[in-house]
Amino acid sequence: MAGYDGISCPVTGATDWFLIKSYNAPPTGETDFGLSPYRRDLLQSPSTGHVVNRHDMDLSDLYSGDYWNRTYGGGRMAAMFDKIMALPPERSDNRGRVAFVDGHCGDMRKAGRNKLLDVGAGLAVFPAAMRQAGWHATALDPDPRSAEHARSKADVDGLVADFMTDTIDRRFDLVTFNKVLEHVPDPVTMLAKSRDVLTDCGVVYVELPDGEAALADAGPDREEFFIEHYCAFSAVSYAMLARRAGFRLMLLDRLVEPSGKYTLRGLMRPEPAA
Repeated sequence: MAGYDGISCPVTGATDWFLIKSYNAPPTGETDFGLSPYRRDLLQSPSTGHVVNRHDMDLSDLYSGDYWNRTYGGGRMAAMFDKIMALPPERSDNRGRVAFVDGHCGDMRKAGRNKLLDVGAGLAVFPAAMRQAGWHATALDPDPRSAEHARSKADVDGLVADFMTDTIDRRFDLVTFNKVLEHVPDPVTMLAKSRDVLTDCGVVYVELPDGEAALADAGPDREEFFIEHYCAFSAVSYAMLARRAGFRLMLLDRLVEPSGKYTLRGLMRPEPAA
């Protein structure tokens, strides 16, 4: 595509881009972050299926205190937590996630290797439900209010830290990224850093928006492609993400969640050092 020739994808290295749609205003459902002028292009690489947002808007302050106040302030965090935790399993993305992860990693838990770190935990509904399943869960979030919510409401450990810059002197048997890596400009580096906090034979769970399937079935004006997502994945780019970060992909699953989200999820282990 003219104007994007030579731009290399940080996940796949692809340089071939096809314009899916241009936006001059947020689509329906996207949070208005006050970005002006609003102009972005949604692109897909034909060779890999990977999808990216390209624009010149500054997203560095997107998750500032103001974002937390708008999203979770005024008691909304506790109310949202209660609502999600009360959903019946057949209507809950979170319960399905727990069933998948514990179903494949339950032998670790039963053997006493049950220390879990959830990176970018937010509402902490996942570590809370994993605690109920028998895991010793820690919710990591850079905002101290989220960490306090994890401790007081979700009844799990709350760790205040920037995963990319702070030193974490603990080790975990399972590290999870639930719809987190699409929010950062360099997901390969962030995933690779999880090796530093894994125990020997530790496992990483990664859940990402399935942009390839969402485009094929439903079109571009969806949450998978909102401005806060630098990219959305395909089965190919998910596997390339794992390999580039130094992991061996153990399992990859593709599904449409009860909420209607198109999702890729899987488990991986670090490749042995050369």
